[in-house]
Amino acid sequence: MARRTDAQSSAPHGADSHDLIRVHGARENNLKDVSVEIPKRRLTVFTGVSGSGKSSLVFDTIAAESQRLINETYSAFVQGFMPTLARPEVDVLDGLTTAIIVDQQRMGSDLRSTVGTATDANAMLRILFSRLGRPHIGSPKAFSFNVASISGAGAVTLERAGQTVKERRSFSITGGMCPRCEGRGSVTDLDLTQLYDDSKSLNEGALTIPGYKSGGWNYRLYTESGLVDADKPIRKYTKKELHSFLYLEPTRMKIAGINMTYEGLIPRVQKSMLNKDKEAMQPHIRAFVERAVTFTACPDCGGTRLTEAARSSKIGGISIADACAMQISDLAEWVRGLDEPSVAPLLASLQQTLDSFVEIGLGYLSLERPSGTLSGGEAQRVKMIRHLGSSLTDVTYVFDEPTIGLHPHDIQRMNGLLLRLRDKGNTVLVVEHKPETIAIADHVVDLGPGAGTAGGTVCFEGTVEGLRNGGTITGRHFGDRASLKKAVRKPTGALEIRGASAHNLRDVDVDIPLGVLCVVTGVAGSGKSSLIHGSVPASEGVVSVDQAPVRGSRRSNPATYTGLLDPIRKAFATANDVKPALFSANSEGACPTCNGAGVVYTDLAMMAGVATLCEECEGKRFQAAVLEYHLGGRDISEVLAMSVTEAEEFFGAGEAKTPAAHRILGRLADVGLGYLSLGQPLTTLSGGERQRLKLATHMADKGGVYVLDEPTAGLHLADVEHLLGLLDRLVDSGKSVIVVEHHQAVMAHADWIIDLGPGAGHDGGRIVFEGTPADLVAARSTLTGEHLSAYVGG
Repeated sequence: MARRTDAQSSAPHGADSHDLIRVHGARENNLKDVSVEIPKRRLTVFTGVSGSGKSSLVFDTIAAESQRLINETYSAFVQGFMPTLARPEVDVLDGLTTAIIVDQQRMGSDLRSTVGTATDANAMLRILFSRLGRPHIGSPKAFSFNVASISGAGAVTLERAGQTVKERRSFSITGGMCPRCEGRGSVTDLDLTQLYDDSKSLNEGALTIPGYKSGGWNYRLYTESGLVDADKPIRKYTKKELHSFLYLEPTRMKIAGINMTYEGLIPRVQKSMLNKDKEAMQPHIRAFVERAVTFTACPDCGGTRLTEAARSSKIGGISIADACAMQISDLAEWVRGLDEPSVAPLLASLQQTLDSFVEIGLGYLSLERPSGTLSGGEAQRVKMIRHLGSSLTDVTYVFDEPTIGLHPHDIQRMNGLLLRLRDKGNTVLVVEHKPETIAIADHVVDLGPGAGTAGGTVCFEGTVEGLRNGGTITGRHFGDRASLKKAVRKPTGALEIRGASAHNLRDVDVDIPLGVLCVVTGVAGSGKSSLIHGSVPASEGVVSVDQAPVRGSRRSNPATYTGLLDPIRKAFATANDVKPALFSANSEGACPTCNGAGVVYTDLAMMAGVATLCEECEGKRFQAAVLEYHLGGRDISEVLAMSVTEAEEFFGAGEAKTPAAHRILGRLADVGLGYLSLGQPLTTLSGGERQRLKLATHMADKGGVYVLDEPTAGLHLADVEHLLGLLDRLVDSGKSVIVVEHHQAVMAHADWIIDLGPGAGHDGGRIVFEGTPADLVAARSTLTGEHLSAYVGG
């Protein structure tokens, strides 16, 4: 009997056979019937050039299906409140586990969102101060800058014992929101000279606000209201007229025979422009806001966002405003020193959260830091915090380039965290380009061979060693090392920065050389962006290309984003003697059935919506009549289906020769986007492609100084070489290029390096090295010097 039991126990259990995630026939975006088997409870890295299909396989297929299946376990009522997800284009997906996605999407840039509110650290601090703070001022709400203090009283009607009884009730809520700035920490002041020219009357076009054109409804609201004399110069208005024009509260009245709401110019501009995210605005409106509005720290709360009562309650001389302003590494030490058994579980949980910040390399942040100011890499690491101490196992963690924005010194720490998540029994899937992270993988899936339509197939699957010898683009470039230049360029001048003290900078004086490739480096949080974006004057001669995401709907594409469609439309209109608007899928030329979208969307409430190809235009987006017009033998839909390389040739010579379009296409090809099709929706582009698209549009700007913020983000090892060539061409054409960068290849290629540090936060903010890359390698006096020396020597 015992022998039979032993025999049974030695046989593998059926549940242990599910140790692979199987994907068969994936066709999402540019994937071409991809089939892979990914080992569970291992670290798998997905590599390949930017646009080869990595994100389509990992995020849009594996992670998306996992999330969709989990959502389907909820009731139909709950699903109605959740985002609806369509099933990915794939034949078989087997062996999936719960997926937790940690992506690079910027955190909400709402003015009320901070690092503390985004990570629950603020919620725990508020409870702590409501229990231990002296004097005691109220519940946790009294310490929240998002809760206003309100009170009220009145009669309520109740049914009691069959009788209707009226009783007087009163209530009050004590909130922590500063009443002056409404919890924003800053107050805005409008420069009236930017809103109107007071020497003119309204009928003479006095208003200078974007969108307030003479004859438009925004304008007629004031000229035809009857509250002011539209023929009198604004400077001659009486006090009553000026108040009605600028400050009147919303009032219903009949204007031009229509019932409308009249509102003073200042509250109207504040509601329509100032309460919106500046980054989401159109460029001309953003430029107006930057001209017309000054933001100053709130004089009542000193920028802390909190009421005086909330700031007066303290624990050991520290208020909640002081705690949120501390560097997180210091705050963790302060919390560690609190010994209060009554709140022991709360202190332990808060301590763990703060220690996770330090462990992940974000100890230099403060909890009051607005979340919209975090870089993509910082935002991703903030999202990781809640998973570090998690007790969950057998979960699939999906990371999108977790090393973005990290100094080589910090990449080792990030690698350790990824391995720790794996060793707890989780499946870790990482989309990555950095060889330091690829090297720690248990399994590698390399997609390619090219990008866009030239990609979407699996070129290699196996170990890191196999990848090195596999002959793929990634394998060939895996051991690439950029060498130091034999000769560096001589500067033609210098940009002087004196007494820079933004954020953690310590009264920094530095001369940034002009006419050369200058790289600013240092560990994350050392003050690089503060120095460059805070001190380099944003004059007309400076072109800044940052990491802010490209904004655009599924109707936007590279042709519309770069302005390429304008010369193309004009060329078609001239060749066929018709209006240019006919050749826009967002205007007169749109297919009436799908409104120019190419697909018809059917909303199915809590079920995933269905997008079907438009039967009338067959996905071409234009009316049949518009497609009768040709230029160089091609209709507008065929032109939009071309790749950048094809279109460059098409518009470069012959009947279709269009110099304006050819110039824009040349810039797109210059940044390595020759494979993109002109009509591809922006929403389908990868992170690296979007940044290069931005760079291509800015290359047309007339500026002598280019400031680039981590242009290697999302770039494959092979593309970095291409980028270095582009930077060289910019400098050789007489431009000055300043690059904030962590990639050693860019550092080695620089003419001049400025290294900040030595650490992050208050341990940084100083210049620790200025000179050529060769001098930095020889000195090895900083963390950057050590890593660059190891890289070049390798």
